[in-house]
Amino acid sequence: MIHKNSIIHQDAKISSSADIGPYVVIGPNVSIGNNVVIHSHVNISGNTLIGDGCKIFPFASIGNDPQDLKYKGEQTGTTIGSDVILRENVTINRGTAAYGTTTIGNNALLMAAAHVAHDCIISDNVIMANMATLGGHVEIKEYASLGGGVLVHQFCRIGSHAFIGGGFRAVQDVPPFILAVGEPLRYGGINSIGLKRRGFSLEARANIKKAYRKYFRSDLPRSIALEKMKKEMVNSTEIEEIINLKVKKKFFDVVQIMEGRLPTGRRQGHSFFVL
Repeated sequence: MIHKNSIIHQDAKISSSADIGPYVVIGPNVSIGNNVVIHSHVNISGNTLIGDGCKIFPFASIGNDPQDLKYKGEQTGTTIGSDVILRENVTINRGTAAYGTTTIGNNALLMAAAHVAHDCIISDNVIMANMATLGGHVEIKEYASLGGGVLVHQFCRIGSHAFIGGGFRAVQDVPPFILAVGEPLRYGGINSIGLKRRGFSLEARANIKKAYRKYFRSDLPRSIALEKMKKEMVNSTEIEEIINLKVKKKFFDVVQIMEGRLPTGRRQGHSFFVL
């Protein structure tokens, strides 16, 4: 059902099963899937694709121009997966020429006033709590969670199943499976509760914990710790993910080790670069 007070361009592609409330504005290059519910006062523009079963709450803005001075009106887009929930005042900017598309995966939950900047890639089952904010080109892997008010700097990557505590800021990459806390952000242990809820076995959680203890809390140089991890750790998909992300990019340029374990010559409160 489409409310009579909505403004919908005739070229927009909208499923007959979609439910669109009053004062919704939808542009010409928008495609909306089956059983989507859009509450009042939502604005959807640009080349935007919204998958089946999504719920979009009042005053959300999706697919509008990126807040990037380099953007010159090129034809870019926004893709939102299935069963995504976008709460009140969520803003999602479309991509730029750099990546072309801003992408939200399936089953994501973006709570009130969350912001996703241009060219971000958010995987399935990600949660962004109220007012969490992403700069451009941020990548968040599956099942990662951002607490309320978390700020993520542009080009950062957040690993799968990671949890960043509310009110903190990530200015470098965050590895998978961990709790990231503090100012500046640092390793606070593995995300044991989240991993247990998602069916990770006791053995898998122990292996992840052992790997990070070896990496973050041993006295070995990080490159040597990584090599020992490759040779000595039990082969598993979790350990492979940790190692592969590290090898793929200078990953872990992120969190400090916990207080009292800083390397010689480093003062607490200074950034800890792994490589």
